[in-house]
Amino acid sequence: MPLVSTPAIVLSALRYSETSKIVRLATRDYGVQSAIAKGALRPRSRFGAALQVLSEGQAQFITKENRELHTLTAFDLTRLHAGLAGALDRYAAASALTEVMLRVAPPDPHPESFDQLRDALAALESSAPETVEALGIRLLWRQAGVLGFAPSLGACVLDGSPLSPRGAMAFSASEGGALCPACAAQHEAAQLPQRSRDDLVNLLEPDAPLPVLDARHAAAHRRLLARYIRYHLAEGAELPALEFWMRRPWELS
Repeated sequence: MPLVSTPAIVLSALRYSETSKIVRLATRDYGVQSAIAKGALRPRSRFGAALQVLSEGQAQFITKENRELHTLTAFDLTRLHAGLAGALDRYAAASALTEVMLRVAPPDPHPESFDQLRDALAALESSAPETVEALGIRLLWRQAGVLGFAPSLGACVLDGSPLSPRGAMAFSASEGGALCPACAAQHEAAQLPQRSRDDLVNLLEPDAPLPVLDARHAAAHRRLLARYIRYHLAEGAELPALEFWMRRPWELS
């Protein structure tokens, strides 16, 4: 039962008995792993307040062969991401990102998805308030892409035929990207007018300027992204954090 050490982010934390927690960790070197933190709820626990959802640190745990639950021995906090808790839009986007990671990332080394999640949380925490919504959409598309589910926009996802660079574009969440007119006539697809098409292209390009989205267009992009994630990543599982982020109920109160 070797002791391993790896950068990690707390994806979820559940109370277990009177004194312990079970945490799900996104780790850079071992994928998503579950571990029990014995004594974490005791007043003088060695974990202190480190095992909060979204906390980032160096995790040490004892691995158990052929077991899904390991034993967490230490979590040296490096970043609490307290700024994400100060605004619901930031926290909702961060929660949706961690939910996608929790549901999809494998229990095997996948440093690209860990790095993307770490950088995404930092970007959300430091971004200007007026960019948070568009940035959240971009980061969720990016997380899906890093996990192997990037949409195709350059050519028809079904028959590979080239698409006109201008004009409306048919986009099928279930098929995984853009459709040519012939395929769109035979499959359910959303029709994206030129502005929405341009915005989607920019959202999928990490170095492009973030588009300025009014409330109606932002809601449409959130719905499109949520449908895509549910179909390709959720496999029928409920995604309450994604649903909360998509609906933004705090704006209705």
